[in-house]
This record gives sequence, structure tokens and C-alpha cells, in this order.
Amino acid sequence: MNLMNSLSAIRWLRKMHGWIGLWGAALGLIFGFSGIWLNHRAVLKLPPVLQERSHAQLALPDIAPASAKDMAQWLQGALQLKSEANSVRVESARPVGWTEQALMQPERWVINFGGPNEVIQAEYWRGNRSVSVSTTANGLVATLTNLHKGVGMPIAWILLIDTFAGCVMFLSLSGVLLWVQTNRRRAIGASIATTSLVLMLGLVAMRIR
Repeated sequence: MNLMNSLSAIRWLRKMHGWIGLWGAALGLIFGFSGIWLNHRAVLKLPPVLQERSHAQLALPDIAPASAKDMAQWLQGALQLKSEANSVRVESARPVGWTEQALMQPERWVINFGGPNEVIQAEYWRGNRSVSVSTTANGLVATLTNLHKGVGMPIAWILLIDTFAGCVMFLSLSGVLLWVQTNRRRAIGASIATTSLVLMLGLVAMRIR
């Protein structure tokens, strides 16, 4: 009876390993490619990540937006953007530290739009009559890199990536369990796993000293 239960558990684990691996396959390719590129672009002198940047000054209407949220809504219409702002950041006014005079740096608003293929950032110093707008258009590799980092992506993408992270954790654990249950060379497997763990911890320890 115990043998039958063990065989059933192994069959179930194999099926789950396969189905969950299929769920994360596409994301795994994206993250694998972009991860290798990010990890080796300096050492291997890979081609640069293609990006085109442009800057512009956008004049405000006669009645300027009263808040950062209002400014984000106005910019969405003025720039003819389909999506709302990804983030709106307000930096409070504060005294400047590089002068002996009692000068105040005005409030600063930073508003971001766009997605992984294009990022639009608007910067406004309260009291000015214009907004500085910077646009960065990304090539394929830069877009994949931003997907890897989650730049400009909605909460749904972040949750999807969480499911991928869960898939990787399950595949790691189920892979070890399947190997232990179906392979008799357990000493070799244990040595490989231990070596990998020690190497990872050693490299991490070297960098955080």
C-alpha cells in the first residue's frame, strides 16, 4: 500500500512539474534572455541597449493645474496618451544647502507615463510656466530589459511575475523530490546540491563584506 501511494505521489508530482513548467515557460524565456544580457553586457561587450531620447518644454495653460494629480490628468490629454500616469511623485519645497542666503527650492513634481517600450517623464517645478518632458523610446532588448525589471508595467504584470516566481520555487522543490525518489545516486546528487549552495553563499558573502 505504501509503495502504491509513493508511486501515485511521484506520478502526480511529475504531472504538476510538467504543467507548472509549461505555465512559466514563456516568462522563463523572457527573463532568461534579458537576465543573460544584463549579466554579461559589460564583460562580453554586447551591443548597447538601443534607446532614443528626446526632450521638450510644454507650455502650461493660463490656469495652471493646482496639484500633481491635476497636472498628470492635464498631461495625459496634452500629450494624447491613452493610459493614465504610472506614478506621481511630489517632492516638498526645502531650503537649498549650497548657498548662505535663505533660499527655498520650490516644490517638484515628477510624473511618469508609458510602458516598457516607451517611457515619458514630466518634471515640473511649482511656479514655472512650462513642464519639462523627456521621452525614451526603447529598442527590443531595452524593452525586454524593462519587462525584466517591471519598468512601466501595471500591477497585473507584477502579480503575473509573482506567479512565475512561485513556479520557479515549485519546480526547484519538485525537481529535487523527483530526483531523490527516482534516482539511486543520491550521494552524487547531494554533493552537487551542496556544492551549488556553498558556491552561491560564498559569492554572496564576498560581495556584502
